[in-house]
Amino acid sequence: MTDILEITRREFIRTSALVTASATLAPAADISNAAAETTKPKAPVFPYGAVYFRKSNPPAEDWARDHQTASQIGMNIFRHWFMWSAIEVAPGKYNWSDYDRMMDLAYKNDIKVVIAEQVTAAPEWAFRKFPHAHILGSDGAVVNSTISESSATGGFPGLCLDNPDLRGLAETFLTALIEHYRGHPALFGYDLWNENTSFGGTPARMYCYCDATKQRLREWLRNRYGTLERLGKAWRRYSYETWEDVEPPRSFSGYPDSLDWLEFRIDNAYDLYDWRLKLFRKLDSNHHITAHGVAGTLDDLPSSSHNEWRSAERVDIYGLTWIAARKGNEPWKQFHAMDLVRGGARGKPFWHAEAQGGPLWMQPQVIGRPKGDGRIPDEEDVRIWNLISCAGGAKGILYCRWRPLLDGPLFGAFGPFAMDGSVTPRAEMAGKIARWANAHPEVWQSNPVRGEAGLVFVPESEIFNYVQQGSTAFYSQSICGAYQAFFDSNIQPDFVALDDISEYKLVYLPYPVMLKQETVEKLRRYVEQGGTLVSEGLPGYFGDLGHVGTVQPNYGLDEVFGAKETYVEFMPDISDELTFQMKGAKIYGRYFRQAYKLNGGTEAGQYADGMIAAVQNKFGQGRTLLIGTFPGAGYSLHHDPATKNLFAGFLDLAGIRQTVKIDDVSVQARLHQGAGGAYLWVTNPARESRTVKITLSQAAESFSAGEDIWGNQRVGLDNGQITVQISGRDAAVIALR
Repeated sequence: MTDILEITRREFIRTSALVTASATLAPAADISNAAAETTKPKAPVFPYGAVYFRKSNPPAEDWARDHQTASQIGMNIFRHWFMWSAIEVAPGKYNWSDYDRMMDLAYKNDIKVVIAEQVTAAPEWAFRKFPHAHILGSDGAVVNSTISESSATGGFPGLCLDNPDLRGLAETFLTALIEHYRGHPALFGYDLWNENTSFGGTPARMYCYCDATKQRLREWLRNRYGTLERLGKAWRRYSYETWEDVEPPRSFSGYPDSLDWLEFRIDNAYDLYDWRLKLFRKLDSNHHITAHGVAGTLDDLPSSSHNEWRSAERVDIYGLTWIAARKGNEPWKQFHAMDLVRGGARGKPFWHAEAQGGPLWMQPQVIGRPKGDGRIPDEEDVRIWNLISCAGGAKGILYCRWRPLLDGPLFGAFGPFAMDGSVTPRAEMAGKIARWANAHPEVWQSNPVRGEAGLVFVPESEIFNYVQQGSTAFYSQSICGAYQAFFDSNIQPDFVALDDISEYKLVYLPYPVMLKQETVEKLRRYVEQGGTLVSEGLPGYFGDLGHVGTVQPNYGLDEVFGAKETYVEFMPDISDELTFQMKGAKIYGRYFRQAYKLNGGTEAGQYADGMIAAVQNKFGQGRTLLIGTFPGAGYSLHHDPATKNLFAGFLDLAGIRQTVKIDDVSVQARLHQGAGGAYLWVTNPARESRTVKITLSQAAESFSAGEDIWGNQRVGLDNGQITVQISGRDAAVIALR
């Protein structure tokens, strides 16, 4: 290390004592205006590390040893929780001492640091001084300070940042945080809005209903409707006298107000996200801004504001938390999470920002599940989970714990290292992967190729499902079931936002029961310009503000699909065995049933009673296939071969060749291409060895050799067909030449 940086480090330690707001906040380590480069820190070849410090854990006496161990094993990045409640110990009085030591130890051990701001952990004194800012439930319940299960630290879930005075106080803290650490040589960047999750609650008790949030809602509604009269007409409330009469709904009994309320909550959460981003970029443009979600867009958008596209577009590096113990160990689940975040990132790098490296005890997500379903992972589980993330496109991996917490309900959970910080076989495997990944910079210059099909994410469809049914299960099972059906044929489906569908020759529209008119216009243009659209049933049945169209499909979609509704049933409680026939095969649908008469299209499927279940049509330069029920959800429940084959056949409809074919679909193969070359990632999630044959559709004849640069397995390549044997819970990373 250079003498200049060593002086910087010593000076930083000397000046990082307990400070007050009246003290000078520029730390001695602030070299941003002097010797520091003006460009952002260069990332490691492959960022590999963990979340380490959560204030109460790990024990202080182990910090130096733990950092040495991490560095020696091959880790190069840590993220720490910088909790407001743990730092501003009294108004204007900051205790940086533990965090200063983290930064210094990281610097000493060549580990980069990501500062995770946590203003959602408010100081205890703030709960007393700002009683009006307490988060308030729809039923009047007041949220007080609680201990976080993830850090054993008080102040969660914070106070409502819609209150300008409370937000100003939080901004003062964040300003002090940035000014204190922006010059530290260990700093890589900042992680904003942990897991991009708003504190939303459930339909029975939603948050927040404080006066400040109500005022923000009214401002949002003014921007949307312009006048109180127009709002009253839309909400079916005809006696508003002033804007103060407008209240957020406390139940979902009326569609328009409920739909607007949920959209407002999401927009409001991202306004607060933008407030953070603006502040950090203003005060420190020399470091990276990162964020990570939980791949929750398809399940939790209405309640928790998850939206991979909105989150990723604002930051330099995006990512996700994904824990097999909480989600299930089926391979499609982790792949779908990576594909969802990759889709949202739109080409930006993303990290598996919180991965599992150890067991999870007694939590509700694991109760009743088999021992091997992610509950007690071994080193082979760590290996396959890491390699699946990389096959899905991740450019970095951090564990959600370096070593397990010693307090609270998540004691002993997730860390690859032991409770005392010693090296386990899981940690040894993590180190092996870290060293390999950083020894192969060329691999990370290539990316997964575009998928053969795009699964279109439409926010209003999911939000409406939540309002109408009290959950997002119908939407989630439809889109995830469609994903599974493609995945089980080793077809790569990409999740795609509506604005990006033109990049795909084939898109699939799941559970489109509510569509806004502007959404319909985009879908119409896509087909007119040559795209192939396959849609599940009842497209746009409910239009803007949840209003039912009198002609179905709605908003002119009867022309696009060449069909009109003749009959419809809404009986989801008895529709799990709903089937229809296509090309002589019995296909499972679910939930609702819509039958058609032809309106220019041709019949493509029938229900058992002879009614038309599916219609194929040409429209403009493109084509459509409308299916009157929900085969995605049908496959999610039944996993039958005929429905899987139906989805694989959609590629023929659009004239698409499958990119990678494999003779054993229990093994997954993904092709990456780019500046680093061509790589075929082949992952085997089974415990037993597999020998597979793989055929590439594109440019296969141009490859004359393949080398497994991960496991050194022998690779055969003959006439474009690749043969490789893969050990259980392992992978091959085949460099194609």
